[in-house]
Amino acid sequence: MEKRINVHHVTRVEGHGNIVVEIKDGQVETCMFEVVETPRFFEAMLKGRTYQEASHITSRICGICATGHATASLRASEKALGVELSEQGWLLRKLTFHGEILDSHILHVYMLIAPDFLGVGSVIPLVSSHPEVVLRALRMKKLSGDLCAAITGRHTHPIAMTVGGFTHFPKASELKDLRQRLVDSRVDYQATVDLFASLPWPQFERDTEYVSLQKPDEYAFIDGDMVTTDGGRYAAEDYLKLTNEYLVPHSSAKWTRHKRDSYMVGSLARFNNNYNQLHPKAKDAAAKFGMKPKITNPYLNSAAQVIEIVHCIEDSIEIIDTLLSKGVKAEKPTPATRMPGEGVGTAEVPRGLLIHHYNIGEDGLMTDANCIIPTNQNIANLELDMKALVPQIMDQPADKMTLGLEMLVRAYDPCISCSVHVLRVGETR
Repeated sequence: MEKRINVHHVTRVEGHGNIVVEIKDGQVETCMFEVVETPRFFEAMLKGRTYQEASHITSRICGICATGHATASLRASEKALGVELSEQGWLLRKLTFHGEILDSHILHVYMLIAPDFLGVGSVIPLVSSHPEVVLRALRMKKLSGDLCAAITGRHTHPIAMTVGGFTHFPKASELKDLRQRLVDSRVDYQATVDLFASLPWPQFERDTEYVSLQKPDEYAFIDGDMVTTDGGRYAAEDYLKLTNEYLVPHSSAKWTRHKRDSYMVGSLARFNNNYNQLHPKAKDAAAKFGMKPKITNPYLNSAAQVIEIVHCIEDSIEIIDTLLSKGVKAEKPTPATRMPGEGVGTAEVPRGLLIHHYNIGEDGLMTDANCIIPTNQNIANLELDMKALVPQIMDQPADKMTLGLEMLVRAYDPCISCSVHVLRVGETR
């Protein structure tokens, strides 16, 4: 048996990545996921810039996770400068973060992976074959974008979040309107759960280490300890003990590993570590998928995203209720209490654990920065999944094998351009 699969580049993912598989005499000789993006050096861009600029610069790392990068950036600066957020500031941060999680997850499950299950090459043919599915996705995306814009001025690259708080505040009437739209969207999210729970998910299992943030009193998206299903627990400041970045010849993005050869971050990791903190309606959605920790099928990362859609909608309604009951007030951002300083900010963006580490000088200028991106952390795990999957499907026709491998890549929802940062040849950092 001889087969060669060379997908250059995988479609329906952000950025450029290649699948390369070679089978000779019935043996797998090559199985790689190549990242071929050009380094973008965002960490170097931060040096010499003021800390007030950092979140606006780093939000440009990604147009999909702009709020997530801004949030992690702000938390790094706030920890470095001894800044404490008000209760209202925390609620607004969480609310806009939910908006981004919703927007990204809806984009991924409906427009990037649904075509694989519905037998078409992209979302465009679904407009004719499944118009109700596309209209539902657009309604839900519009709502999530409006939610972000109401809090931060606009969805992509938020402008109203700043160190210590916000410079713009939603009106009560805006929040009431958003609340009603979120309540009305329960019909759409239930239809989403029903649709994706009915799909024939590929059957593939490979146990690995799942890494995410964790907090004792909520499903963690911002701050918390970094925990693993293997029993590890680290404070944010100890992230280097967990991430252990290194280089491989066929990837311009760094890889990571902890106790095993790889680990996984993202919705499935959050689900496995934080299932008990999911909203009850999200647990009901998980039951429809037959999912309860520990799930080891990486394809079900997308199913975990659907479950998180339910959680974020319900939690957003509760956050808005709290804001309305207390009344939203125009607050001045909390000022810095010390300078210079060093801080590590963490957030669970749609694709998983994001870390920003900053050093800020006494003049308020950035002296050093390090960013650990979720897709970096997933690439080694993805390649090991491929190496375990290929022997199981190598008897299939090449086109079916190719589809299975492409679906595996898409299940990780990679943001490959985001995954590339500073390369230091000959070093591991």
